[in-house]
Amino acid sequence: MKVVAVNGSPRTNGNTAAMIEAAFEPMRAAGIECELISLAGQTVGGCTACMRCRKEADRRCHGRDDFGNGVIEALDAADGILLASPVYFADITPEIKAIIDRAGYVSRGNPGMFVRKPGSGIVVHRRAGAIHALDSINHFFLIGQMIVVGSSYWNLGVGGAQGEAAADEEGVRTMRTLGENMAWLLGKIGEGGA
Repeated sequence: MKVVAVNGSPRTNGNTAAMIEAAFEPMRAAGIECELISLAGQTVGGCTACMRCRKEADRRCHGRDDFGNGVIEALDAADGILLASPVYFADITPEIKAIIDRAGYVSRGNPGMFVRKPGSGIVVHRRAGAIHALDSINHFFLIGQMIVVGSSYWNLGVGGAQGEAAADEEGVRTMRTLGENMAWLLGKIGEGGA
C-alpha cells in the first residue's frame, strides 16, 4: 500500500510539510509506503478546459505539459491520497487548486480513476480561513466518489512563521490520528474488508 501526499506550500520544509510528516508517522509504522510531492518551485498551471483529457481518456492532462502531469500520475497510482495546503486568503494555494482541477477533470474522462480511494485534506493556517480551505480540498474527494478519512478534530495545524506548526501539539496529535485512521482503512481495503 502507498499513500501520496501533495504539499501545495511554496515552502518545501515549512509548516505544511511538518503536518504531513506527522500524518505519515503512523502510516510508516504500519508498513505503508509514503511519498511526499512538493509543489514548491514547480510549474503547475491551471486547467485550460481543452477537454482533450476526456477525448483521449488516457489518464493525462493534455492542456498543460508541466509538473502537474507527474502529480496526476502519482495520485492515480496511489492507494491513498493526502492533499495539503497552507491557507492563502481563506483558501488553498493556486498550485494545489490547479492539481485539484486538473486531476478532477482527468478523472471525469476516465471513470473510476479515484472511486473509493481514501483521501484526506490537511490545512495549516495562521489565524483564520482553515475550514473553508479544508472544504475546498474535500470537495475534490467527494465529487470523485472517494472515501474521506477524518481524525479526532478537523485536519488543521496552526502556525505562521516557518516551524511554528510543529509546536501545535493538538494539530500534531490530530495528524497522527489521521495517519492511524488512513492506515487502518488501507489495511481493511487490503484485506478485502472495506
